[in-house]
Amino acid sequence: MQISIEARQRAQALLDFIDASPSPWHAVAHVKNTLAAQGFQALDERDAWQTQPGGKYFVVRDGGSIIAFVRGHGAIAANGFRITGAHTDSPGLRLKPKAAYSTEGIGQLGVEVYGGPILATFTDRDLSLAGRVTVKTATGLNTHLIKLAQPVARLPNLAIHMNREVNEKGLALNKQTGLPLIFGHALDSEMARQLLSNTLADTLQISASDILSWDLALYDTQAGSFWGIAQEFIADSQLDNLASCHAALEALISTEKPQATCICALFDHEEVGSESATGAGGSFLLDVMTRLCHAEQLTEEDKLRSYAQSFFISADMAHAFHPNHAGSYEPCHHVQVNQGPVIKTNANQRYSTDAITAARFMQLCKQAGVPYQQYAHRTDLGCGSTIGPIMAAQLGIATVDVGNPMWAMHSIRESGGVLDHSYMIAALQQHYRS
Repeated sequence: MQISIEARQRAQALLDFIDASPSPWHAVAHVKNTLAAQGFQALDERDAWQTQPGGKYFVVRDGGSIIAFVRGHGAIAANGFRITGAHTDSPGLRLKPKAAYSTEGIGQLGVEVYGGPILATFTDRDLSLAGRVTVKTATGLNTHLIKLAQPVARLPNLAIHMNREVNEKGLALNKQTGLPLIFGHALDSEMARQLLSNTLADTLQISASDILSWDLALYDTQAGSFWGIAQEFIADSQLDNLASCHAALEALISTEKPQATCICALFDHEEVGSESATGAGGSFLLDVMTRLCHAEQLTEEDKLRSYAQSFFISADMAHAFHPNHAGSYEPCHHVQVNQGPVIKTNANQRYSTDAITAARFMQLCKQAGVPYQQYAHRTDLGCGSTIGPIMAAQLGIATVDVGNPMWAMHSIRESGGVLDHSYMIAALQQHYRS
């Protein structure tokens, strides 16, 4: 398999992005810094906006969601919007508010399951903590990003001598009693709480007594890597869905002087249903689009005209064919790693794709010189969903669901193809040019 230097560089950039983004708040901070370095101007939802045709802007909501856009040179009413949407969150384990306690001298951390991770993959990994911590200051409240670099927690497996049927029945973990993590020695629960708070405080160089609250996730400290005989595959945590975020970001940054206004919308909370102020089910994107319409003093009718001229690509990862589990796939819809973006279809609208939007994405791929694939889920298995149907219903905009093929979706360590990331970037670049 021939893999270009550019494709490898883009895959490495993706791995670097993921490794720097162990939480949604880190991902957004990384995106924000990248955009600012590329000349995008920060906007604040509390301010009146002054935007110009050709201008590049971004706005953050609550740290975990970000929308960036390039205002088109053409009128919004006549040209509409070209939007790519993805999500910054991934399934995993989140620390409870009062997490630390002691069991017979062993310090443990209570966690809550976020979304639908494959829990067994979290065992025997070098885990650490990342997220945000809110502290009191002399002038009010301040929120800090935090990432503990060294492994601090672990979920050891039960030895096979005490779980003889694990290889036949699989590893079953009770979400309440089987997931608390070991993080040190603590004679009692008060010592465990102090150990945790002091570790956070030392990292932030603040007093432990100033810590009020946190949003903390467990993350795998193992860096992303290339693998395979030809190093044609990649492995990392959070490919679902930071790979789509990175592809959308790279495509928007490269967009110059578009006719239509181009938007990259990255949302938090997709893995738990999107129903939040920062999720796709909230008002964030609609608010931004409304303000852009106001900037051109559009009437309500012109705003609706602009929506009818628009196209939304919901970018979320897809299920690559696994040769060991052929029976889990729809026979005529096997999609392969390193063979291009996947158009996802579901008759029950778990995906937003229809015949017209599928054909439109096919055309974009053809124009970009990118292969594409089509996926449908087995009819007798429940199908996952994306932000696509949510945005299609909320905005009334033509929408397609696509994603790059990957293995082990929702594992703590997922795999995909080196070539596919470049393919997706090229397809989204063509979307913004169209």
